Amino acid sequence: MGNKIQFIDRLRLGLAVSIAKGVTLGVRSLRLGSASVLPGSIARRIAPRLLQLLSQQVKNGVILIAGTNGKTTTSLLLRSILEHKGYRVAHNSTGANLENGLMTALLESTNFVGTLNVDYAILEVDENILPKVLAPIQPRMILCLNLFRDQLDRYGEVDTISKRWTKIISTLPPETVVIPNADDPTLSYLGQQLPQKVLFFGLNEPQHYLDAIPHAVDSIYCPKCGYPLDYQGVYLSHLGDFHCPNCGFRKSQPTLNSSEWSQILIGLYNKYNTLAAATAAMELGIDEATIRDTVNNFQAAFGRAEELEIDGKRVRILLSKNPVGTNETIRVVTQSTDKTTLLVLNDRTPDGTDVSWIWDVDTEKLVERGGTLVVSGDRVYDMALRLRYSAKSEDLSHLNLIVEEDLRQAITTALEHTPDNETLHILPTYSAMLEVREVLTGRKIL
Repeated sequence: MGNKIQFIDRLRLGLAVSIAKGVTLGVRSLRLGSASVLPGSIARRIAPRLLQLLSQQVKNGVILIAGTNGKTTTSLLLRSILEHKGYRVAHNSTGANLENGLMTALLESTNFVGTLNVDYAILEVDENILPKVLAPIQPRMILCLNLFRDQLDRYGEVDTISKRWTKIISTLPPETVVIPNADDPTLSYLGQQLPQKVLFFGLNEPQHYLDAIPHAVDSIYCPKCGYPLDYQGVYLSHLGDFHCPNCGFRKSQPTLNSSEWSQILIGLYNKYNTLAAATAAMELGIDEATIRDTVNNFQAAFGRAEELEIDGKRVRILLSKNPVGTNETIRVVTQSTDKTTLLVLNDRTPDGTDVSWIWDVDTEKLVERGGTLVVSGDRVYDMALRLRYSAKSEDLSHLNLIVEEDLRQAITTALEHTPDNETLHILPTYSAMLEVREVLTGRKIL
């Protein structure tokens, strides 16, 4: 009976792979997109155990990277480190991080009979589906980057997700390595409760503390006893140096000293991504020289501080899909001397249909510096209203707020208002980022 089941699985796998590769070829030949989701969606209908059958073929194991922000950049950096060392890596590089995207990424590296010949698979995983894919994948390593409020209409609060993570991760084999963010109270506590091998990453650079805890903050209460945490300082949102004066819970000790690691990509949030990838790479046995060399030559992932040149002008795309992420991209913009910004707000399924989160964003900092703000997207008037309410009477004299429903025209207008010696910053939500890139580069994701 067992051999019969294995034969059926192999037959289904071979058929699913052949059809998926045909779909990929068709989509790309017709220039409809990069085919990062559709092939997996079709293949899983033919071979329901597809994710398990492919994952178990990865020679050195699957590495999952989960969290609200930073998944794409961290996974690309870790992949770059491993490839620098000569390893073959399967990776969902387009950021398609739901089940169909994971399957498509693995299918990409198989031959026509379903044999997967790679050393590692690095898969960034949407935080909500992590519990669903752990059993079939049985990962070698899990990186837990952060947990912020994101798409409350779909996911719920941070505590709900962290409890689900703890429950399912604790059932994995003891040799599984878990690498949580020590600066995130919920993840620091998660790591302290797990029976598996746990390493932590985080910052120890008080010079980067914010002046005050931001408005968009999620977890400032002790995950162990519920008492308000005592923060020595915060780096962004609720990430920082903390302890509980009631029960004694405190921040876990990071494996690496963050002050000894350089940062190439802009934004303090990318320092976390660097430390997460470096900690994982060292645990995998990669030498420090290779890691540092890769970090120093790393290029941003698409839409994540990605820089393009359009019509002779510089454009920087900063994905902004939740309060914490948007506050950080606004910090990047306001620390620059550039005065033209395009904000694109959509409310589609990948973005979350509830856009009330924009009222938790510190848009006042963007408005008070003046310059030109162009607004577009499905919810263009919601964003325009938020910016208008952010403005004091004295701000209006040096603020040029332009509302443009048509995205192509909005991009054109923003470029026209950008001087040749400055950079146009574009702050889009996820689906908006894909649309912006399609307009700018002529390609889209399917």
